[in-house]
Amino acid sequence: MAFAGGLTDRLDDARIPYQVETSPLIVNPLLSTGAELSLEYAIKLRPQDFNTVNQLLEDYEKKTVEEVEKDYYLFDFTDEELHDILKNRNQWSAFDHVLARKILDDRGTPVTEEQIEEYQEEEIEALSTPEESEATWIILGYISAFLGGFLGIFIGAMMWKFKKTLPNGERVYAYTKTSRVNGLIICVISIIVFTLAFLYTVYDYSLF
Repeated sequence: MAFAGGLTDRLDDARIPYQVETSPLIVNPLLSTGAELSLEYAIKLRPQDFNTVNQLLEDYEKKTVEEVEKDYYLFDFTDEELHDILKNRNQWSAFDHVLARKILDDRGTPVTEEQIEEYQEEEIEALSTPEESEATWIILGYISAFLGGFLGIFIGAMMWKFKKTLPNGERVYAYTKTSRVNGLIICVISIIVFTLAFLYTVYDYSLF
């Protein structure tokens, strides 16, 4: 497959199993000139292969950075900004990550493997920290729950069960324990109210 920058070809060469999922992108129909849909591709990996694939991507990009033009925007970054790229690997492409390190090397301020490992550990720790749900969503969730709508079930389930995938493949809960408890309560109330409303409707119709 040629999409995703040839990533699937490299995964095939390394014999790393993967799955490809597609989903249509939301596009402006007024700008569309044909019936063909724009698709977004997602490559799913096993959690234990994340680190291997990250290294595979960086090894590949080490060859391509040698050919990059000197007007590429990273060459205008300060040393501190380049270190920020290395500290936030998840927010940048493998190419930018490798090039940032090469630029620092060329400037005579090389980054050691120990520093890279420390940056990655700090990033994983920061990303794995659960977030507090916004009060607006909690209030909306409880309102929807008492109204018996599916929105309450959806909001509650998201707050209660939603997990995020870290760059190393580990999956952790996205929200704090307090937010997850609120999510569970919203979900339960929504189901109870919806069930009672459904039973009342069925009983009411049975009277006619």
